[in-house]
Amino acid sequence: MTLMLNREDVISVLNMRDCMDVIEKAFSELASGTAVLPLRTNIKPPDGLSLYMPAYLKDMGALACKIVSVYKQNPEKFQLPTILGKVLLQDPETGDVICIMDGGYLTAVRTGAASGVATKYLSRDDPGQTAGIFGTGVQARTQLWAVSEARTLTKVLVYDLSDQAVESFIEEMSRKLDLEIKKADSPDALLEADILCTATSSPEPVFDGAKVKAGTHINGIGSHTPNTRELDTEIIKKAKFIGDSKEACFNEAGDIMIPLKEGSIEESHFHAELGEIITGKKTGRENKDEITIFKSNGLAVQDAATAKLVFDRAKEAGTGQEIRI
Repeated sequence: MTLMLNREDVISVLNMRDCMDVIEKAFSELASGTAVLPLRTNIKPPDGLSLYMPAYLKDMGALACKIVSVYKQNPEKFQLPTILGKVLLQDPETGDVICIMDGGYLTAVRTGAASGVATKYLSRDDPGQTAGIFGTGVQARTQLWAVSEARTLTKVLVYDLSDQAVESFIEEMSRKLDLEIKKADSPDALLEADILCTATSSPEPVFDGAKVKAGTHINGIGSHTPNTRELDTEIIKKAKFIGDSKEACFNEAGDIMIPLKEGSIEESHFHAELGEIITGKKTGRENKDEITIFKSNGLAVQDAATAKLVFDRAKEAGTGQEIRI
């Protein structure tokens, strides 16, 4: 029997704190050599793009593949979202597909969770910090949710080009997290924050890196192609740079690839993968004045770990529909 979980089923059993726990374990396995993470494979049919992201976590017993498609004509022609995602979870002992679940909400939460884990290990451990969020979309919401789990926040500043989007973000997230959230009038106004999250669709830097104060931690989320970046060369140069995957950063992340191509940094500027920080193989933050950056590209080990968590919680709760295929 295969368990089918729709979006509402996934939402009902997946919370950020539990997701951060399994994401931390997934990065630890990746650094320890007990994870298998093949390169992401893509196929380009005439009207779209289909991505296949498999991973196996030996210690966690998580074997899964996420299928993500990007079809720009979907909304107009088929009344479907541009981006669709499903996760297939297998029994690692038999290979049988034991669960098929919606991947949209899962992806948003696991991406936020990675930043939450990075914030736990890389930001200053001071009480009463301020978070600054660039963007107001789904990912901006899970970024704030995760950061609020990792650190005690007293204030949140948010910036977006759309005032209406900011108002909606403030209304929803202040109620969800019981936090004071205020609109920032400019990108510079966010730079008073101790923890910054960039979760935008901007192809160009969203703030001036020369103005970032000492001790800031930054989670870079939005840009994910070689020619786009949310973080400028100045902030990359003066920060300690940690990525989810070195390979992914040097093949997909314009944030570090562009300064490298310019000759502004050497490849050695990449300090560590997050898993190396978690397992103690590399140092994290070394003092209160250091600026740290976590660059997230999104890895299939995050999907596998989260899918296994969702499946286990759904079985416990009796959620979803069992079918024979």
